[in-house]
Amino acid sequence: MRRSALAMTTALLLAGTATTAASQSTDTDSARVHPELWPAAKSPAAITDAATEKRIDALLAKMTIEQKVGQLVQGDISTITPRDLETYPLGSILAGGNSGPNGNERSSAADWAKLVGEFRAVSLRPQANGVAIPIIFGVDAVHGHNNIPGATLFPHNIGLGAAHDPELVQRIGAVTAAEIAGSGIEWTFAPTLAVPQDLRWGRSYEGYAADPKLVADYAKAMVVGLQGQLVAGKVVGKTHVAATAKHFLADGGTDGGRDQGDAKVDEAELIAKHAMGYPAAIDAGTLTVMASFSSWQGIKHHGNQGLLTDALKKKMGFDGFVVGDWNGHGQVAGCSVTDCPQSINAGLDMFMAPDSWKGLYETTVKQAKDGTISAARLDDAVRRILRVKFKLGLFDADHGGRGDFAAVGAPAHLAVAREAVAKSLVLIKNNGNVLPIKAGARVLVTGPGADSMAMQSGGWTISWQGTDVTHADFPNGQTIWEGLDKAVREAGGVATLSEGGVYKEKPDVAIVVFGEAPYAEFQGDVPTLDYQPSDATDLATLKKLKAAGIPVVALFLSGRPMFTSPEINAADAFVAGWLPGSQGAGVADVLVAGKNGKTARPFTGTLPFAWPADARSPVEKPLFATGYGLKYGENKPVGPLSEDMGIDVAAALNVETYFAGGRARAPWVLTVTDAGGSRPVESAPVSSPGGLIEARSVDVKAQEDGKSFVWTGPAAFHLSGPYADLTRQLNNSFALRVEWRVDAPGTGPVTLAMGGQAFDISDWVKAAPKGQVSSFRIPLRCFADAGANLTKLDYALSLSADKGFAATLLHSNVQAVGENLPCPPKAK
Repeated sequence: MRRSALAMTTALLLAGTATTAASQSTDTDSARVHPELWPAAKSPAAITDAATEKRIDALLAKMTIEQKVGQLVQGDISTITPRDLETYPLGSILAGGNSGPNGNERSSAADWAKLVGEFRAVSLRPQANGVAIPIIFGVDAVHGHNNIPGATLFPHNIGLGAAHDPELVQRIGAVTAAEIAGSGIEWTFAPTLAVPQDLRWGRSYEGYAADPKLVADYAKAMVVGLQGQLVAGKVVGKTHVAATAKHFLADGGTDGGRDQGDAKVDEAELIAKHAMGYPAAIDAGTLTVMASFSSWQGIKHHGNQGLLTDALKKKMGFDGFVVGDWNGHGQVAGCSVTDCPQSINAGLDMFMAPDSWKGLYETTVKQAKDGTISAARLDDAVRRILRVKFKLGLFDADHGGRGDFAAVGAPAHLAVAREAVAKSLVLIKNNGNVLPIKAGARVLVTGPGADSMAMQSGGWTISWQGTDVTHADFPNGQTIWEGLDKAVREAGGVATLSEGGVYKEKPDVAIVVFGEAPYAEFQGDVPTLDYQPSDATDLATLKKLKAAGIPVVALFLSGRPMFTSPEINAADAFVAGWLPGSQGAGVADVLVAGKNGKTARPFTGTLPFAWPADARSPVEKPLFATGYGLKYGENKPVGPLSEDMGIDVAAALNVETYFAGGRARAPWVLTVTDAGGSRPVESAPVSSPGGLIEARSVDVKAQEDGKSFVWTGPAAFHLSGPYADLTRQLNNSFALRVEWRVDAPGTGPVTLAMGGQAFDISDWVKAAPKGQVSSFRIPLRCFADAGANLTKLDYALSLSADKGFAATLLHSNVQAVGENLPCPPKAK
């Protein structure tokens, strides 16, 4: 689900971003659904009852078309206010990953409950016909109630898959539900039932495992944990919430692991690999299902009647409602985000229209009135939505009674998270029985992930991508370093945290914690499975410590198995730590022995996905198979591994990051252009006879992490490369971000261009704090609207200035944004 707060701008919406049928070309035979081949399932009878259906009948008889259509539309809190409901009777509100009450992503449970209450109060004001329908409010709580600081944060799903423990998953679901309900919210967009096939996909960590059977077991466990057991004639309890089985279907099976891509598999594989979690979730009583952005055989799921209606609702007996994903209906052939009757007619019951809700509501009302959407289909969709609202108790006097703020981050909940962390760890290598860490040992702890709450938590934490998380967001948590330090000291030893693996006194053992930086969908897509294809700083740390004769333990934090054979070779022990969440002490429970010589918990985790022997994906040659995992006491040394990547990593195109770590990122090249001509910028200072710009590497936050430019006349620098296609980023409201330091403002204009379209940023330069690091963002739509061809981008960034201007570039990339940013003025 896309969680950037403004996924598409109004300008783009009204410009007519309708997808053409040609862009979804398909072989109709290969895309035909045969319902008789699909597994049978059935929503429990307890999902509703005769009395509830009579109440729904009475409401449907009274409701106007406008009120009915309103139930089908969901808006995001970043673009809608409670007062808007007085005019637009929407049936649902969501808060995307970059949205928070009053624009504050770090709001408390009380703030969330207050906001929900404000929306609900307006929705419950009876209209002229006496009808009042309460809104249903949904959030992405995908590894605990990850939207709220201080909440209990669990390992991401891939880590839970390593635990192979459905009973634990059910308890996690119950804890998560209690904390969501504790903030006054009644609906979560979870669990994800994807079965990822290509781990380059940036959402791989949202999948539990490669085994459809385990996914099915977890589907049942998580749905029951979140909702409780449904009981006939009774509403869902006040400590439980509605679940969402997502993303229907095969979001983890797209060609090339492409997010929102096309699953080019036959129907038998579609069912056997990707559909198995849904019958289990339906039988367990899931109240909602979310349609996937992706396609099957070229047909978008948001418009696939064979899947949404014939397979899901009819053959699999689903009686709840189907919600769309973030403006996903706009990708259906012939649709735009403000005009898509095809989705409703195909079986979608509720549009997720975060920023397009107003236009979509108005066009859908017209289509319901002129018969484009039949009365029967409209009533069926509304009935399903009302059925869920009744089951959640939203029509009752207390509207479900949710709002126990004390449940958020309760000690008993944190204990479950700590248990989950311990059970998720997988021991890949333990040569010489370096682990567990012995009592009384002198331990060096280092690596970028050692003391980073952001790295151990991953994406979908506070914000969509999770990059700005700090320890202050989870004061009731521990970083991995803090957990190790406490455990080592309690066992009579001493632990030291080192920034770069340096030490004054040689340690008995070193633990290096490293891995992927936080990411979510889009941003997490990678061209290959090679870890650190350039600037392998973590490998260098491992080798340095090993060369000093220090036993080395590598703790790898990641959202997927990756090609890490060089790192495994450089370590005596290697542990897959996944993305454990806020309770870092759970790591120490397994790695550090107490004074009695035993750890608090043993290694029990096994790989939920195969570990690759090279950088290629899908993984054709596993280094370690699914189910692999060593235990303490086993004498199974891992010999030297081949470090052949099996692929030309440099040939894989990076389209989103242009400059980082003091240099252009391949395949992009940094050049300068002035009276002396055009020339590349390498690590050495660049100038030329008659040249009007000088470039050199400088230290800003780290060694040579910036490139300083000084202008002595009209000149420019450029980040250019082969053609890159930014269509997906443009359609999902990404922006060009530049992190820099303005060293001298100069007197002339400063312009920035992308794709040959330049904007005047002189006012931003004047406002920037001189000599301090700052950043700015320009929406990609600004460049596209000005005429840049972002389907064939060759110049990602060009900055032009004149004599007297000086600046240092630190980072340039495109990223998702959570607000509606303005365009600077066009350059003259």
